[in-house]
This record gives sequence, structure tokens and C-alpha cells, in this order.
Amino acid sequence: MGDVALLTPVLKSLRRQYPDIDVVLLTRKAFLSLFYSYEEIKLFPADFDKKHKGFSGIFKLWYDLRKEHKINYVIDLHNVLRSKILRSIFRISGIPVKWIRKGRKEKRDILSGKNKVQLAHVIDRYYDVFTRAGFPMEKTEGPWIVPSREGIMKSEKLFAEKGPVNIGVAPFAKHHLKIWPADFMIKLLELIAGYMDARFWLFGGKEEIPRLKLIQERIPEAKLVAGNMSLDEELAIISRLSFVISMDSANMHMAALSDTKVFSIWGATDPLTGFGAWQQPDEYAIRIPVEELTCRPCTVYGKGKCKRGDFACMMWLTPERIFKCLNNLKII
Repeated sequence: MGDVALLTPVLKSLRRQYPDIDVVLLTRKAFLSLFYSYEEIKLFPADFDKKHKGFSGIFKLWYDLRKEHKINYVIDLHNVLRSKILRSIFRISGIPVKWIRKGRKEKRDILSGKNKVQLAHVIDRYYDVFTRAGFPMEKTEGPWIVPSREGIMKSEKLFAEKGPVNIGVAPFAKHHLKIWPADFMIKLLELIAGYMDARFWLFGGKEEIPRLKLIQERIPEAKLVAGNMSLDEELAIISRLSFVISMDSANMHMAALSDTKVFSIWGATDPLTGFGAWQQPDEYAIRIPVEELTCRPCTVYGKGKCKRGDFACMMWLTPERIFKCLNNLKII
């Protein structure tokens, strides 16, 4: 979901600077809420679980796209096996294609320690594909994700005009190496609650709900969002928060793209590889410096196991250290 959300700044630029182009966006149905504000975009939901599943399903997807839309150009912003096959079918049928350059070698060099420099953000790589396709664009200001009017109206009922500071919390991620210990997060929220009048909104995926409920039980000021609201309603809440505390996850990206301040906690991954929160100050990405812990980063996406065995990249980031950081930034 994070990679899909990161497309929104490019779509905003595209619609503003090339209004006469018809754009068909192929993505999963579950992600359509991210694009409610882009009414000029024609959304095509792919059904990779049934209708468009497997190799034959990709041919069916190609056929369905050709049947419903006149496709003159294909831009592959995913560059994985499924999208490679689909774009190849279009290419064989005479449609020009361009695809994202992911910089895999440069990322491997960072992980190996050969060259720890800041790589291009994935959004910049998205812009690059369109430039090579003949559609150069200037970047636009946020917000880039705007929830529907219905979602905004529902969220208004949840927020009092005057009251506690509303803080979003997304404490988990898909892979273990990107997750700060839950006890650390609980302690941090306790420190914040003891310092200021705060209300916490807990975000995450369905599979994370049991763990989120454990945090909610420990923090009386916490409200569980995950599993209780649609994605559109979650986005509406995120847009109203004072700030969000998140791991390197889709929630981090959605908060940043909603133009909400987001303080991200990084362990085995690092913004160096190009997946940082878009347009957020570098000091908002909280991590152990690579000079201090030279094994960082050891993964791009969070897969694998800690080679040191002590998970130092997260364990050294104590709740007190994070709290002090937020205090120094005058956030709390």
C-alpha cells in the first residue's frame, strides 16, 4: 500500500500540468480510497485474487483494459514479475512502455557498506519514468491524499473543538526488523500522556489488531482505529491529527502525504534507500546514525534477521531517547 500511496504526488502533478491526457490507473480495489480526490483519473481495479489471478489472469487483465480503454502508452511503476508480463504483452501488441528504475545495485551497495549515500526517493523515481515517457513535471505542494467529503464529515464527529492533543500511533509494520518493541511504545505513550493532555489513535492492519488492543489496554487515552473504520475514514482522521508516530510503514507514507507531521522510527531500514516520509524534515526520521551503528541499514524492506543478534538498531532507541528527541523538536 505504501508504494501505491507514494504515487499521489505524481498524479497531482500530472493532472495539473497535463489536463488533456486521459489517465487510467490500474491498482487493487483496496487502494482506491487513496485516489478519491483525483476525479479526473479513471480507476481500474484489478482482481488478483480471482479474475486476474495467475498467468492466464494477466492476459485477461490485458484484454479487459483494452476492452474498456484506448491505451496509447503504458507506464509500469511497480516493475515486478506480474507487471513485467503485462507490459510485455502491451509492448508486443505495439504499445510503447516505460518502467521504473529501482536502483537495485545502488541499494545493495548501501546494505554492503560500500556507499552509504542518500538515494533518490521512490517518488522522484516515479517522476523520472514520466519524464522518460515525454511528460516532465514540476512537483506540487500537499496534501496529496485527500479523503472523501463523507469521510471528513464522519471524522468531525470524533474530534472536539477544544481538548487533548490528538496523536496518531502506528506501532507495527509488515516485517519484524522495522518494528520497535511494543513495550517501548507503551512507555513512550505513558511519558507523553504524563507530560501533556493527549489522546492517541492506534492505526495498523487487520492482522495487527490483537497487538494494538494490548496497547489500548495499557493506555487509557488510546482509541483503536484499525478494524473499526474504512481506509477513507482512517485517512480523514490522519488529516486532522497534530502528528503521527510511526514505524517505516504504509501509515508513515499516508500521514506524510496527508500533509500531517510524522515522526518515524527506523531500525534495520533507513531513509537512505529512498523510502523516507515525503517532504518531512530529516530530523523527523529518528534512527541510530549509520556512523554509530555501521551495520545499519541491513535491509531495504525489513526482511531477514538481525545479524548482530541483539537488535541494537531498535533496542538502543529507548523510549526516553525518543521522548527527549520529540521534546527537543518542540513537538511536545
